[in-house]
Amino acid sequence: MAMSRPRWVAFVAVLGAFMLAAAGCANKDEGGGGAQGADCSADQFGCLTLASGEPIKIGTLLSITGDNRSLGVDSQRGVELAVDNLDGKLDGKPGQLMGHNVELVNTDETCSKEGGQSGATKLAADPKLMSVIGTSCSSAALGVADTIFSKKGILLISPSNTGPSLTAEGQHQPFYLRTAHNDKIQGAVVADFAKDKLSATKAATIHDESPYSDGLAAVFREVFEKQGGKITNDEAVQSTDRDMKSVLNSIAQNKPDFIYYPAFNPVCALIVKQAQAIPALADTALMGSDGCAAPEYVKVGGKATYGTWSSSPDVTAQTSNNAFYGQQFLPAYQKQFGERPISVFNAHAFDAFNILAEALKRSAKDDGGTLTIPRTKLKDEVYKTSNYKGLSGTLTCTPSGDCATAVSIAVYKVPAWPIEGGTANPKPVFTETKTLAEASA
Repeated sequence: MAMSRPRWVAFVAVLGAFMLAAAGCANKDEGGGGAQGADCSADQFGCLTLASGEPIKIGTLLSITGDNRSLGVDSQRGVELAVDNLDGKLDGKPGQLMGHNVELVNTDETCSKEGGQSGATKLAADPKLMSVIGTSCSSAALGVADTIFSKKGILLISPSNTGPSLTAEGQHQPFYLRTAHNDKIQGAVVADFAKDKLSATKAATIHDESPYSDGLAAVFREVFEKQGGKITNDEAVQSTDRDMKSVLNSIAQNKPDFIYYPAFNPVCALIVKQAQAIPALADTALMGSDGCAAPEYVKVGGKATYGTWSSSPDVTAQTSNNAFYGQQFLPAYQKQFGERPISVFNAHAFDAFNILAEALKRSAKDDGGTLTIPRTKLKDEVYKTSNYKGLSGTLTCTPSGDCATAVSIAVYKVPAWPIEGGTANPKPVFTETKTLAEASA
């Protein structure tokens, strides 16, 4: 008996030491610390762990080919400049984020539901993907990319989705946000322009049945009618249509003062070009939207586009309110890509990347270069973004995913607009700032 007790004590001591060592190894494998391990096990989507020297993968899902490539390429360039500026210098050399290189995985959504489905599925299959900047078009996100990524716990932050339905109650997906404005704001500003600046009393709309185009046209009609205006026509075309004459002739019969066609090119350009041949529309004001705002509008529509109007974010306000945008960002854009911006959402893409980067710094655990990133915590930190002074304006993210809650929308007269091919130093003919709360009232 005297010998058995020491053996039993020794066995327990050895077993205890083994268990402590095992626990230490387990904590180390989880990224260190019991609390962090608990965060990962409690997170529905777990943690993304990146070893020291391993790149941070961020996807872009944008419209970078086809008729609407300008919209996506412009935003992709905004993301590239944000990566370039991580070291505080726009010198064409990528900086690092938390000591890690950033690897951009660029994917095309072709401005379509099908493209959003295939692109999001491909990106979401990579377990090392942290987040995605996209989509360009609301049709590629709504019920497609926003849902695919939310089911995987992968953030999707859009620089140019403006369709109201994406952040509407009952439709908003939890891992979806946007730095672009909600078209409840743009539609209301356009209605104000038509009524107050042009004294229009009768208006018609043409949309291409996409969530963006249909939603924006609907907001305009609702606000215009509330102001006492009359909607003469609510017409629809397909994005693949090339003959707009029947729709335009139908509109011409009712002699509206104003036609608003918030769509994409070449539909926008073809509407203008073909309207020129209809005498009854000679004195009718023609206006496109930020979806039309691309070099293709003038290239396809020719001189017929001169004197038409376009609504979009107020780029001149971005330049005057933020010295960095005008003095550093725009010169770097032109130097690196050989042309002026080809759309109006490059600043929004730059901001989308940066609010993501700031949220990463607040949510990730850095253990000697190894990053442990709880996916839900990363999402929560992005949603906590408040009064962030971005290039596109001041961003405060709401629970519904709208981060641009007070927005200046401008109306430009083509070709005096702020994109490649437009005149130098363009000034808007009308600009108005509205909050999302005001526009939703």
